[in-house]
Amino acid sequence: MQRIIAALALSGASAFVAPVAKTSAVARASDATETAAPAKTGFTYADLKAHQKHAQALAKEQNPIVGYFDPLELGDKDFWEQGNEATIGFLREAEIKHGRVAMAGFVGYLVHAKGITWGFPMTMQGDKWPELGDGGVAALWDNLKAGGKWQIIGFVGCLEFWRELQTYETAGKRDAHYMRGGLPGKYPDFEGPLPNLYWGLGAGKKTPEQLAKGRNAEINNGRLAMLGLFGFFAESKAPGSVPFLTQFDFPAYGGDFMQPFEGNFELFGGN
Repeated sequence: MQRIIAALALSGASAFVAPVAKTSAVARASDATETAAPAKTGFTYADLKAHQKHAQALAKEQNPIVGYFDPLELGDKDFWEQGNEATIGFLREAEIKHGRVAMAGFVGYLVHAKGITWGFPMTMQGDKWPELGDGGVAALWDNLKAGGKWQIIGFVGCLEFWRELQTYETAGKRDAHYMRGGLPGKYPDFEGPLPNLYWGLGAGKKTPEQLAKGRNAEINNGRLAMLGLFGFFAESKAPGSVPFLTQFDFPAYGGDFMQPFEGNFELFGGN
């Protein structure tokens, strides 16, 4: 279990480095060069379909067997009347974002399954972190105080706000928004002393090809993590539903994954 945790924690490290502005995360035009997304309009559905047929297409690089897979044809839609290019940017950003959350959740699930908690108290009053017991890992969230849950949600909300912030004052100081031709998944730098949200071994020494390969690895890791995390959820709700996980004897969870505040929705105070 410890080896699994370590491997998963390190597998996507190279994907979190700062990408090079001229490198496209959408498709490879040849073995030596990449096709860069237009500076303002992004990629169109026709571009996606054209690259689907190319031997070096990003979809083929990520999964040579499946390739470009879009049964609902979402890549041809126009969300919120923003244009098809904006829709494609939104979908790509959404997949990367969900994949990153799933990778963190998957590793976190394994860590908590081993009964590992922070080495300091949960509250200023010295309250301990919830311990693994009935309901398994999923029940640990239910046992957090409402204030702690809102702190987590508020922190994530702040990150989302900074990611989406685009004003006249920031024009020219930030990369373009991912729905306006910007590179999906590239989180904007913080201003001031705050550390930025990308890292990786030898980040400043990577070539554009290595960065593109790292982004592909990150997307694949995220897809796998989404499947793995939902496998954990399914097994804890319906033991035996994921045969491979049955051997680990996951405790049954009686709560509802889709209601994170079930029976505990106090905005201020309370447990």
